[in-house]
Parts: sequence; structure tokens; C-alpha cells
Amino acid sequence: DGMNVLFIVVDDLRPVLGCYGDKLVKSPNIDQLASRSMVFSNAYAQQAVCAPSRVSFLTGRRPDTTRLYDFYSYWRVHAGNYSTMPQYFKENGYMTLSVGKVFHPGVSSNYSDDYPYSWSIPPFHPSTEKHENDKTCRGKDGKLYANLVCPVDVTEMPGGTLPDIQSTEEAIRLLNVMKTNRQKFFLAVGYHKPHIPLRYPQEFLKLYPLENITLAPDPWVPKKLPSVAYNPWMDIRQRDDVKALNVSFPYGPLPDDFQRQIRQSYYAAVSYLDVQIGLLLNALDNVGLSNNTIVVFTADHGWSLGEHGEWAKYSNFDVATRVPLMFYVPGMTTSPVSQGGRVFPYLNPFSYIGGSAPQGQSKKVVELVSLFPTLAELAGLQVPPACPEVSFGVVLCTEGTSIVHYFNVSEGKMEEGKEGCDDADRCFNEEPVAFSQYPRPADTPQWNSDKPKLKDIRIMGYSLRTMDYRYTVWVQFDPNNFSANFKDVHAGELYMMETDPNQDYNIYNSTSHGWFFKKLLD
Repeated sequence: DGMNVLFIVVDDLRPVLGCYGDKLVKSPNIDQLASRSMVFSNAYAQQAVCAPSRVSFLTGRRPDTTRLYDFYSYWRVHAGNYSTMPQYFKENGYMTLSVGKVFHPGVSSNYSDDYPYSWSIPPFHPSTEKHENDKTCRGKDGKLYANLVCPVDVTEMPGGTLPDIQSTEEAIRLLNVMKTNRQKFFLAVGYHKPHIPLRYPQEFLKLYPLENITLAPDPWVPKKLPSVAYNPWMDIRQRDDVKALNVSFPYGPLPDDFQRQIRQSYYAAVSYLDVQIGLLLNALDNVGLSNNTIVVFTADHGWSLGEHGEWAKYSNFDVATRVPLMFYVPGMTTSPVSQGGRVFPYLNPFSYIGGSAPQGQSKKVVELVSLFPTLAELAGLQVPPACPEVSFGVVLCTEGTSIVHYFNVSEGKMEEGKEGCDDADRCFNEEPVAFSQYPRPADTPQWNSDKPKLKDIRIMGYSLRTMDYRYTVWVQFDPNNFSANFKDVHAGELYMMETDPNQDYNIYNSTSHGWFFKKLLD
């Protein structure tokens, strides 16, 4: 009678996780999930900002098809009446439930998180979410501020709790209800942290003494970075603690000691998140559903921690577009555990020592737009058909492709990907790629460069990521008819991953890139 689905999506989480090789972070519960999962180490979002990315992976369509590049339109009205992944599960007999931030709230999900299309019951939002940006951070002077760096005493918070704690409690409550009712479910749980403000229980700072925190490996703006590619991190500048630093616009670096504090708090927020995930997965064990529930763990996009002299998302770099992505599929990624055996015992990050390697790991480049067909296939539902070239009128189709065929492949044998391919060019052309894009209002950084409204977009940066390179062209874009003019290229970027993994040395102007350009247009 089919598997349940627990779909966990985290806000602004780049893969700073033990299972992704980060040596500093304490993330034992997510690492434990990884050790029972298929983990994708090269997964990318289609646009590095919340609403466009979420609408894209929840509909299985790219931003040029949802026509959402900002926060201000609802795809069903503005682009096409596309079915969503939860809607498809609902139509196939699942009870679909939303907890926390799954769709981006507001007009982009019709002020209802796309209820009743996507969800069986109205989505749950934690009551303390409304205090996220209030002055709840105690400064050295004892006064309260709306800071970026915001470790708190939870007992002093409104309601004596935090949104992600409330979301975990509600998700656990729903798991118990589903168990009692024996109902097949698709439960989506959206966590807020590590989205800014970096507001989390202060004890998590103990895990990260400041002397262990380094700066980004490349905390400077690269010499050959086109100005259109740079995002000036306005949302950070608006926080009280950053405002007080009086940093020059747009490139002014933050002081080194404050950069370390941001990085420290980001890590602390990730460990706080890890505890929530640990409690949630432990509850899945407690209700006896770990053996018939698929667990997906991902994020809407990454977040820059000082790399390229940038903070926040809003760019086409890996630090903004790359996300964690893992799938736990009982009986497929693990052998079934005997009745009563525990799959996800809770691990305390303050005392847990030791790591766990991913069960399976694929380096294949994959995209979040492929989540919908992948989950459909894993759950045994019919995989939605591939979209035609123009699909505004097509209700159910996907612009992603199921990545289930990467699950069973032992990496060693297949990594070359050349078997069964007689002509090398065809092979090469079938290499998986990830597309991301980002809009800009102008060629140089200005107040709305991070989040231009649709009517203000003048340039679109289309970016292509393969195993070997990231290639980006910034082209003229007309928001009135949603058209990109690839004959009018404002700037370009090309980074070769083998020699430049951090994407600091743009060789676009010293390379002939006709081949890359053709690949981007295909």
C-alpha cells in the first residue's frame, strides 16, 4: 500500500554538514540520516532565493516557466495552473500535510501555502514566527536589538519557545495522528534556521569556540568578477548589529572579527537545526514508521559566508546554489530493520563523538527541479511526463528528470559514464548539468540588486554547472514578455572546478567559450 513520505526542507542551508565533509560542524543526526541514505554531493537549486526556488521544486518547473523570479506573483494565475508535488500525492490518495515554511508564505503561494490544492488540511505555522525580526537579541548593554547574530535564552523569548521547536512538536503530533489513523501521508516539514536572523538557543555557541572559527578561504571580491554578478547583501546591512559597523556600500568588507561571529552563529544554528531533525526522526522510530517512510532532506538554496566578499544568497555561485540532498528509502538505501529495531536513535551534538559516512554517495550533478519526478518514482506513483518545450498550458509535467537510476549504481564502476556509449560526443553531451539563474536590475550593484522586482529586472544571469566547470552569462532580459536576449551578453563567468574549486578566478575573457555557450542554449 505504498510508502509514506517525510519531506524535510531547510531554509538557507548550504552543505556545512559532517556527511558533506565539513570538519567543524556538529551535525550527528543529519549525518546519521545520511548514513542510511543516498546522498547527492552535487545538488543545485534553480534560483538562489526562497520563493522562486520553492515554487520551482514544488511544481517541478524552472523559474522561466513559473515566471517567478521575485516574491510577488502566484504561478497558477500568472504562468499556468501547474500541479505541485504534494497535490500529486494528494490526488493519489495521500494525506498531505505542511508544517512550517514549505511554500514561501504570501502572494507567491496565494496567501494560503497553496491550500487546498496542495494540502489536505490547512498548513501549520508556528505562532512565534511573527517575532522572528523583532528586537529579541540582548546586546552587551542589556538592551534588546534586531541583530543578525542573535543567540538567545529561549525562556526569555515570546511564548518561551522558537518557531523551529514548535514545528518539530507539531510534526511529531501529526506523525502520532497518522499512526493512529493508519493513514498514508506526505508530511512536509519546513525549518526556518539557519535563515537570518541567526536566532537560536545560546547554548549551541559552546560547540564553536570563536578561536576555532576561520574566515572564508576567499573573503575578498575576486578581481575579475563582473560587477553584475555581485550581490550587495542588503538584508544583512539592515540588521542593528551590522548597521552599527557602518560598512561601505556595496563592497565594503565586514570586520574580520564580525565575519567570524557570523560564521560561528551560522554553525550554531545548524547544530540547533540538527537537534530538531534528530527529535523528528526519533519520533518516526517511536511511532514505528521508519520502515515504511521515505525521508527526503534538502534546502531551498545555500548561503554565502564571506566567500567572494559576499554574504547571503542572491548569486549563481556554488555557495548560494548548492544544497544538501539525501533520500532515505527503506529496503533500498538500507536493509529493513527488524520490528522494534531503531533506525534513528537521537544523538546529542553536545556529547556525541564519531562520524558516520553516507550509505551511498553520488557525485552526479543533479537539480532540485528533479525532486518531483524522483519522489513520485520512489513512492511507486506514475512519474509525471516530461514537459514539452512550451508548457504553460500543461497542468501535469516536469522539467526535471527522476534521478532514481543514480541510486543503485556503485560509483566506482559508473563514474566514467562511458560504458555503453560508442560515440564519445554523444556521451559527453549526456553528462548531467544543473541550470541556475539570477535576475539583476542593473550592471552594477545597487539597493535592489539582491531582490529586484519583476518590473525592474533588466539582466538575467543563466548559469550552467557540470562536474568540471561553472559557466554563467548575464544577458539582456525584458520583464514585459519574459524574454532573454542571448545576443546581448553583458558579462560572463567561467570557473574550472579542478583548479579553482572556490570559483575565484574567472577565465571567461581569456577562453573561447563558444562550446559552453552552445551547451547553455540547448
